[in-house]
Amino acid sequence: MKDPALVSYLESFVSKNRLKRFDEVLAHRTKYVTVVMEDLYHLHNTSAVIRSCDVFGIQEVHVIENTFANLLDKKIALGAQKWIDVYRYETTRQCIKELRKKGYTLIATTPQNDATSMEDLSITGKIAFMFGAEKEGLSPIALSEADAFINIPMVGFTESLNVSVAAAILLQYTTSKLHKSKLDWPLTAQEMSDKKLEWTKKSIKDIDKILTRFSSGKYKF
Repeated sequence: MKDPALVSYLESFVSKNRLKRFDEVLAHRTKYVTVVMEDLYHLHNTSAVIRSCDVFGIQEVHVIENTFANLLDKKIALGAQKWIDVYRYETTRQCIKELRKKGYTLIATTPQNDATSMEDLSITGKIAFMFGAEKEGLSPIALSEADAFINIPMVGFTESLNVSVAAAILLQYTTSKLHKSKLDWPLTAQEMSDKKLEWTKKSIKDIDKILTRFSSGKYKF
């Protein structure tokens, strides 16, 4: 349980406008929908998807690195990774097991015409959108474990979208639909409180020194 005195102390180092902004952003954050990226080769695509997750209120992202164990491109993500929870997995099976444990329905994204259109997607349960490598797509394991397949309707000559563009379109459509629904999609009050404290700490320079000062009792507001 958080110490109210610690919370008040830390918030004294952050502007009221920033704290208000935290509350506004958290009111639209969700874990009801999450994103899985499997072996994306280009770092800028991984980072761009994370940026879209931040924009559309997706709090958690899962990155599978069967082949490409790379760090995020911080310049492309523009700091989005600071506010998003990124979970990393060495294998696809490991990731899928964790998502199943949390009650997610696994939705594989694919340009195939026989897949369900995103416009017909049911949102009555927790959703994990899975995106695969730029050329190869999702692995056989991911495809075999998927509960459903989805595509984005297209009417032009181009048959596929860049993965980061596809993710942005899908997330905007799905979160817009969620916000209009009566589903229990927001974070819980406890999750919001915990995340606000975490973001507050990330916003404070020399946070370790400040926490030490608080622990020693040698602090004042």
